[in-house]
Amino acid sequence: MSNPLIKITNIKRDFVLGNEIIYVLKGIDLEINKGEYVALMGPSGSGKSTLMNLLGCLDTPTSGTYILNGQDVSKQKDDELAEIRNKEIGFVFQTFNLLPRTTALANVALPMIYAGYSKSERTARASEVLEQVNLGDRMDHQPNQLSGGQRQRVAIARALVNKPSIILADEPTGNLDSKTSEEIMKLFNDIHEQGNTVILVTHEEEVAAYAHRIIRLRDGMVESDITK
Repeated sequence: MSNPLIKITNIKRDFVLGNEIIYVLKGIDLEINKGEYVALMGPSGSGKSTLMNLLGCLDTPTSGTYILNGQDVSKQKDDELAEIRNKEIGFVFQTFNLLPRTTALANVALPMIYAGYSKSERTARASEVLEQVNLGDRMDHQPNQLSGGQRQRVAIARALVNKPSIILADEPTGNLDSKTSEEIMKLFNDIHEQGNTVILVTHEEEVAAYAHRIIRLRDGMVESDITK
């Protein structure tokens, strides 16, 4: 077996609230291989958002180790984490997080600026991924000129632009109607079929059903881990 893309060992995350310590993640072990399509599920307070923040290098664990693509990221400093996020992880959020007065093309190219690509490289690659998500004819549109589904496609294109190891999607259909949700989930299927590792955080069973493996959290622990 090749080395897992993600290997989490006994990850704990506590938060101090006044005089109290809140134990959110209570020792999670998890391996995710390259090319998997995983849904993270769990009720509110189960720790799934905290786990996603750790997987996405937006936060570091209180204890335990996180090896991402062969690199121990559990003890990295903020600036190192920022670089890993930009290179290794493409984020898709429920609220799209697009810059309002900026074209779709410029929104998608943004992560490439931080990665140090030239303007011509950025334009070429951003155009390519917008074509990939069927928005080739909307590159010059600003977010307010696009539908919710189109905005989420722009966000997905932006997540893909730096060719990351992982696409991490947090409730990606949360703000969309059911028909648009289905279109977006089909797009994630296509992205997965092209070899991308997709990790989806959702509380909706019908969205999780698209994944090939469902990990359920409860009270900060893995309750079940089922591969279809």
